[in-house]
Amino acid sequence: MPRFAANLTMMYTEHAFLDRFAAAARDGFKAVEFLFPYDFRANEIKARLDAQGLTQALFNAPPGDWAAGERGIASLPGREDEFRRSVDTALDYARVLGNRKLHVMAGLIAPTQSREKHRDVYLKNLAHAAQVAQAEDMTVVIEPINTRDIPGFFLNRQDDAQAICAEVGAPNLKVQFDCYHCQIVEGDLASKLRRDFAGIGHIQIAGVPERHEPSIGEVNYPYLFDLIDSLGYDGYIGCEYRPRAATSAGLGWLEPYLDANPDARPDASPNANR
Repeated sequence: MPRFAANLTMMYTEHAFLDRFAAAARDGFKAVEFLFPYDFRANEIKARLDAQGLTQALFNAPPGDWAAGERGIASLPGREDEFRRSVDTALDYARVLGNRKLHVMAGLIAPTQSREKHRDVYLKNLAHAAQVAQAEDMTVVIEPINTRDIPGFFLNRQDDAQAICAEVGAPNLKVQFDCYHCQIVEGDLASKLRRDFAGIGHIQIAGVPERHEPSIGEVNYPYLFDLIDSLGYDGYIGCEYRPRAATSAGLGWLEPYLDANPDARPDASPNANR
């Protein structure tokens, strides 16, 4: 039975960030994820999680200067010390929030830059991150991202990500399988889920191509959810999509999974406009 985590960076944006936890819980979510917690104190977020009975599934380590267009620093030469500090900061938050998975973003590479040099830095940084996370019983995940959404992103393909994890050789370093990104870059989602399942640490979903609800677009998610169940995945599936309108109004796709799992049902009646 799939278990879903609401991505509070993309969903419930009609509410202030700290109010999104309650909104997600009202709709039946038992877990949440988001990109970054660092605009708030960890104990502020923890209080919202506890008040709503929510599990923190995942967040990202600091990505460099996001406002200036940076999208991670794990592969950037000359930023190694900053990367190590970013992992320490993320682990400080994770100790409070309780999540066991941490995503580190690779970063951007320009056409004129050496891919070999970036890859060497990436491997060394990931080895360090996995080592310090292991002491906290945490898994580090890396995510291939399509270059339509983030042009120049260093890591784009599932097989490349799996090869990097194998080369690092840390048991707690795995791949974040975002079905949206994978469909855009590669397609053939079911085969890749089967092929790489042992190395997958987290799964995310969104409709393709507009990144709306998973019920909208070209991907047959009910089929994939059955497949993911059959493979034995026991983690949360992150709902990292931009609702087409109000978040709650677009959750009709979630209803069958709440019906099949009464423990996931919200105490209140479902919204009438679903």
